[in-house]
Amino acid sequence: MSDYADIAVLGAGSWGTALAMQLARVGRRTTLWARDQKHLSQIQTSRENQRYLPGIQMPESLLTEPDLQTAVNEAREVLLVCPSHAFADLLNTIKPWLPATGGVSWACKGFEPGTGRLLHTTAREILGEQRPLAVVTGPSFAREVALDMPTAVTVAASTEEYGQQMASLLHGGSLRAYYSNDIIGAELGGASKNVMAIATGICDGMALGSNARAALVTRGLSEMMRLGVAMGAKPETLMGLAGMGDLVLTCTGELSRNRRLGLALGQGLGVQQAIEAIGQVVEGYKAAREVHRLSRKYALDLPICEQVYGVLYQNWSPQKGVKVLLGRELKKEH
Repeated sequence: MSDYADIAVLGAGSWGTALAMQLARVGRRTTLWARDQKHLSQIQTSRENQRYLPGIQMPESLLTEPDLQTAVNEAREVLLVCPSHAFADLLNTIKPWLPATGGVSWACKGFEPGTGRLLHTTAREILGEQRPLAVVTGPSFAREVALDMPTAVTVAASTEEYGQQMASLLHGGSLRAYYSNDIIGAELGGASKNVMAIATGICDGMALGSNARAALVTRGLSEMMRLGVAMGAKPETLMGLAGMGDLVLTCTGELSRNRRLGLALGQGLGVQQAIEAIGQVVEGYKAAREVHRLSRKYALDLPICEQVYGVLYQNWSPQKGVKVLLGRELKKEH
């Protein structure tokens, strides 16, 4: 067992690579796997993820492994970092190779497509009730983590012991990891904030001003809290790194794909044109449909999410969305 990796990171996009770099920097024996073998070979040869993190050298200690089964078999822990729509397929694939005991963690931010379920529900259904589960989330742009810039994340787990264990693997250097046992709140914050980032991007793309952006971020948090209460999240989680922290970063940071999608829409680009121009998965696009589904399920009034859904899926103009939001009736704030 001494030759085993401490952890295998499954997914070599920007976020998977950045987390693998962090783990290697703090002394964890880390293996990185990618579905695209040509991409992984380029990473191994150049010691740089030229596609997603150009110009950033990877630690020499970070290993790559082209065979998925080998990567899983030869690691004590696995960390899935893939788009949310690929999560269930990847988990089903690796399930036969997982040890009988031990946990599974992921750093994906989104809902299960078509159901609105959070990913821990999907994982529990596939892996059973006994295996510990954890999600890594919080305000963390991949490029800044790869550059070893100060960052704080939350590791929310099904057991406090496993959350602390996974947080300790990541913790060190410029990254501070906290642990939590509110996996519902952590996942909900990470998934729903992407919808709000599209809204604030639209606002800035239309040049509506700083006042409007601040209002959207604040009222967006209120909608996240409302949905969180309905789904069993702890309010303090959504007021922390996994909720408000991630919301502020994604709504205001120039590296946010979801904000960039909103900017393009606010400037008059069509939805598919904007997504294609970004060239990477924009989780908020799919999340908007699932939040809309959840608002119906729980009979919730989520006006910002409703307008984003309308712009993305019902061909509403951003101007119509703004008009509807400003035309809402007078009401108490809380």
